[in-house]
Amino acid sequence: MSENEENLESPAAESEAESNIDQEVIRAIPISMTVEVGSTSLKLRDLLRLSQGSVLELDRSVGELMDVKINNTIIAKGEVVTVGDKLGISVVEIVAPLERVKPV
Repeated sequence: MSENEENLESPAAESEAESNIDQEVIRAIPISMTVEVGSTSLKLRDLLRLSQGSVLELDRSVGELMDVKINNTIIAKGEVVTVGDKLGISVVEIVAPLERVKPV
């Protein structure tokens, strides 16, 4: 068997390898989820002037959907809701998989 033949797996072999992956191991991989309310840019001098009660204007409008990120990739859009005495996010829109891989 040539070296090229050894490095190429058939589609059936790839499918078999994928089916051997323990789904519970995959599901146990930790991820980081964040919800981005908005962002802003400011100069260091302005940052140093901040004090308790300072207000920073963000780049989002009132009522605009928040970005739901997994490992810093936007996967959904949602709105803030209250769950008892805590905040939550209601997913309104799932970002298409092809949109997730586009550079920001």
